[in-house]
Amino acid sequence: MSSWIKRIFLLVLCLTLLAAAGLRWYASSPLNLRADRVQFSIKPGSSLRSATRQIVDSGIELGAWRFNLLVRVLDKAGAIKAGSYEVSRGITPLALLDKLTSGDVVHAEVKFLEGWTFRQLRAALNADPDLRHDSADLSDSDIMARLGAGDRSPEGLFFPDTYRFGAGTSDIEVIKRAYAAMDKHLQSAWEQRAPDLPYREPYEALIMASVIEKETGQSNERALVAGVFVNRLRMGMLLQTDPTVIYGMGDKFDGKLRTKDLRADTPHNTYTRAGLPPTPIAMPGLAALQAALNPADTDALYFVARGDGSSEFSRTLAEHERAVSNYRRQKKKR
Repeated sequence: MSSWIKRIFLLVLCLTLLAAAGLRWYASSPLNLRADRVQFSIKPGSSLRSATRQIVDSGIELGAWRFNLLVRVLDKAGAIKAGSYEVSRGITPLALLDKLTSGDVVHAEVKFLEGWTFRQLRAALNADPDLRHDSADLSDSDIMARLGAGDRSPEGLFFPDTYRFGAGTSDIEVIKRAYAAMDKHLQSAWEQRAPDLPYREPYEALIMASVIEKETGQSNERALVAGVFVNRLRMGMLLQTDPTVIYGMGDKFDGKLRTKDLRADTPHNTYTRAGLPPTPIAMPGLAALQAALNPADTDALYFVARGDGSSEFSRTLAEHERAVSNYRRQKKKR
């Protein structure tokens, strides 16, 4: 080998070693941040160059070309995950890359409450700033089609709970989780149901659970309320429950329920139609599901609110009328 070739080889070797040492120094040196904590998001489908730009735009002095080189040398370009991240002062490029490839995203949460309607669930999703709002322009039927649920009404089919997610997650994914959770809890409760209940399928139990959810002010009365409604179904009596009337009125309900409202027929009015309403009227919680499928053994056929969140249960119409009269007298005294 001639001397000039050796010199070129040694020069290239030295440059390579220097570059490697420089990259190693860069990888282990703290990055400059514009604040003690900085949050940024990597959009789904971002290329390495785009991801780097999004990080720099958040206020992290990354040294884009050096970071890109580090990523490519470590062959991690395809492992960077979309999502929202938070970093603190002292983080190094290598630690940042580890966070990006492990999906150590910032988690947010959205709460669906017992007794909510599907409209309220959708409003909560649309108002959440950490979600990607892919469902905002979809109709209810479009959403159900995305879930593979056909043309079913969405009412009551989603489990009320707190759902955690990585910021930037599609709201459709949260909807899918809530749908799967309700199916799981309903099937489990159905398998552990009491014998000889007047339901032909789990969906009817879900409808009953939604009514119980809206009727009960105290959790320890759910099973008793369920017992009353089950007794009425068995005897062919009308359920006559106000929340079903209110649901059937929709936007016409102004906060007051009048006698004429009880007489106005809608598919959900259980004062004018026998049996269960055609769909749930809200999202029932686990306790309401369990009450619907394991009602209290009672001979009560009536109940009336006492005004303090509790109810008085009666076996006969005469007892019920006395309880109603007592409630009205107490109400006038207040």
